[in-house]
Amino acid sequence: MRQSTEVLAIDFGTSNSAVGVSINGKSQILELEQGKQTLPTALFFDFEEKTVAYGSHAEQALFEGAWGRYMRALKSLLGTPLIRESSVFLGKRMTYIQIVARFLSEMKQRAEVQTGHKYTQALSGRPVRFHADPKRDAQALADLSECYEIAGFQDVRFMNEPEAAARAQAHVLNAGDLGLVIDIGGGTSDFTLFRSERDGAIDIIQSEGLRLGGTDFDRLLSFEHVMPLMGRDSQIRHAFGKATHIAPNGIFADLATWQKIPFLYSPNTLRAAKDLLQYAVEPDKLKRLMRVLKDERGHDLAFAVEAAKIELNTKVVAYVEMRLDALEKQMTSQLPALGLAHTLHPSAKQIADMAKQCTGQADFTPEDVTLLILVGGSSLMQVVQTAVSKEFPSARVHHGAALTGIIEGLAQATTEWQT
Repeated sequence: MRQSTEVLAIDFGTSNSAVGVSINGKSQILELEQGKQTLPTALFFDFEEKTVAYGSHAEQALFEGAWGRYMRALKSLLGTPLIRESSVFLGKRMTYIQIVARFLSEMKQRAEVQTGHKYTQALSGRPVRFHADPKRDAQALADLSECYEIAGFQDVRFMNEPEAAARAQAHVLNAGDLGLVIDIGGGTSDFTLFRSERDGAIDIIQSEGLRLGGTDFDRLLSFEHVMPLMGRDSQIRHAFGKATHIAPNGIFADLATWQKIPFLYSPNTLRAAKDLLQYAVEPDKLKRLMRVLKDERGHDLAFAVEAAKIELNTKVVAYVEMRLDALEKQMTSQLPALGLAHTLHPSAKQIADMAKQCTGQADFTPEDVTLLILVGGSSLMQVVQTAVSKEFPSARVHHGAALTGIIEGLAQATTEWQT
């Protein structure tokens, strides 16, 4: 076994996660699934087999219609009261803190099998801001620290994710470059302004964060283009008289949100949907809502929207067909390219504005930035790239490894932590 630090680098992401180590001073990303350096941040509690599946196997169980409960984007629950809610899974009551810890423990065990080391120390990435509210942001970090402790780590340190990405991309920098990392993940967008030194080191100048990411893109697209097919904005009659009102948005907003979907499969939600159906002016739409809730098909819709988003971003087409079998057998609905751009443009502008704000906080202008480094899966969205590039006209653009840029930098940084 080559000499390795006994510190495990972990990029626990909203949508995908990765682990890495430093071996003989060089970072190495470990395979968490065969042939893959990333693991979808997902779990599936199989009620029939009484087992827990992780990553792609969790997604496969969902797609195959196994009886159980699928979960994704649990990182977004950190710092919220929902993370301490509990449910019974496989005969045991568990909080979502414990469920996140299960996922971290699984990554730990897979890394230990590959390297032959036992890891009790971790260097973890973290968003610059989990939440805009300082108290909630601090609580999110405390929650995540507790998850690591339950997972078997005795000592955990944290590094801002865009700082890790900046370290990993040092090889593309010229001496004196003023670089800006824009890391757009599943749940947050993070920014780090830094200067490249002549000796190859980097000087971190300013970091900023925004609670907005790829799962928010999915939520916006679903809410705007799918939820109306299920009764969003439809008229509901009053129990007495002929007057009507618009269906409340609550159920539809939660059903469009990855991390909130598992909380909808409850008697209270079903009763609320039945009440809407009873007085609906367009009952066929509300029947679709009832079917999704009864059959627990919310994640099927989320995956359909995500797939359409990715396809529209990679093909020059006017629209794509979303497969919505969860609503009705063989049902499809068009998602237009112009519709996607219109829906996501305000979010893309918000990201570009925060990038400018991060630069301005350090008394630089966008024209001073010579290099933009884009990392994170959602940095691949063309609407985002267009908005950001427009605000930094003098900067050349470098695309880092979308899903592994952060873990590369974290693994490198473990060499500075001698055990």
